[in-house]
Amino acid sequence: MTQLSADFTQKLYDDFAANPKYRAVENAAAKNGLLNALERRSSHADNIPEFSIDLTKDPVTNQKGSGRCWMFAAMNTMRHKIIAQYKLKDFELSQAYTFFWDKYEKSNWFFEMMISNPEMDDRKLKFLLSAPQGDGGQWDMMVALFQKYGVVPKAVYPESAASSASHELDQYLDKLLRQDAEKLRLAMEKSEDVEALRKALLQEIFNYLAATLGLPPQQFSFAFRDKDGNNFKTFSGTPKEFYKEYVDVDLDQYVSIINAPTADKPYNKSYTVEFLGNVVGARPVKHLNVEMSRFKELAIAQMQQGETVWFGCDVGQLSNRKDGLLTMDAYDFDSALDIKFTQDKASRLDYAESLMTHAMVLTGVDLDVAGKSIKWKVENSWGDEVGKKGYFVASDAWMDEFTYQIVVRKEFLNAAETAAYDAEPKILLPWDPMGALA
Repeated sequence: MTQLSADFTQKLYDDFAANPKYRAVENAAAKNGLLNALERRSSHADNIPEFSIDLTKDPVTNQKGSGRCWMFAAMNTMRHKIIAQYKLKDFELSQAYTFFWDKYEKSNWFFEMMISNPEMDDRKLKFLLSAPQGDGGQWDMMVALFQKYGVVPKAVYPESAASSASHELDQYLDKLLRQDAEKLRLAMEKSEDVEALRKALLQEIFNYLAATLGLPPQQFSFAFRDKDGNNFKTFSGTPKEFYKEYVDVDLDQYVSIINAPTADKPYNKSYTVEFLGNVVGARPVKHLNVEMSRFKELAIAQMQQGETVWFGCDVGQLSNRKDGLLTMDAYDFDSALDIKFTQDKASRLDYAESLMTHAMVLTGVDLDVAGKSIKWKVENSWGDEVGKKGYFVASDAWMDEFTYQIVVRKEFLNAAETAAYDAEPKILLPWDPMGALA
């Protein structure tokens, strides 16, 4: 083992103290914060928020203190359609409604993993127990919720304290689930009635969720007018009937496309992830891996037909949250501290430096004369006090490096891609980065 000697550390100290550039950066960073001190002004000038395709300027949503970005992003793609079709000033679907059913279904999914895998190895067991459930998810998990439970307007099932700030709800739900995992595994060892126990445990969890988030509606009535006060519309029925009448998107026609340039995931193959899901019996989480140039072509093709694109990325990487800029040159570590970040996308995935952490919506793109992307317009779900009223700009280079997933209509795939997506997917290990939850 190599110990750090006093002489070695003293040399590092003296070298820094003797470098006037480093001392200037020290003063600036200590006073203003590291990223504020290193921010490049040129990143603003190079990413002016004007786009050749700009699909919406609808007010943004706000997920507040929760990890529901994947839900917000999915519903944002749908609410744009409703706002445009019915000429509304603004409209939101209830993210709290799907949040309730996701928690309920994830609890049953966790129980299913415990019951159907009694001989799993310790690493897989510890992986499941490390996070029995969470706020995050994948596109196919959102599809499962929409298809089973429908949707409701936000006015019908509004936010609660727990949906807006989910830490306490998650803390005690995880506590229950870990306790329940022990009960289920002990019941299996003793050959007791595991299904009767599962039902009793689910009743307890349902009661907890209903008390915390509020009992979700099974039937409801809703009415609205357009932004000019005309065209009064009324609805009365179930959440699934509301989805059919007002959203009416065939979710089976949408597929998940990823860009994962690692050696273990050849392009033009389909993949799934062990243990990943939320609704038992729903379609599996499934991805088609393609090269980044094709990945962007598919996103552009969908936007050219007037439809926004759900996408997943690593939003914290080189991100200027306040100004809404996602650019490779946001901060100047090289000139200030002689630090270069040299890992490529594959290395960052392999060495746990990056994975999908957040889902948003691509609502625009700026194309050059050859039809190639220059920069992208991004609708976030962090409210209107960041970015340009909640919208961000991502440089094309940033998209290349830190975007991992889009969802597009299957019709945009060519025949080979369609066949690859439809083929039996390779099963990835539970902790694979492509199983990350946005």
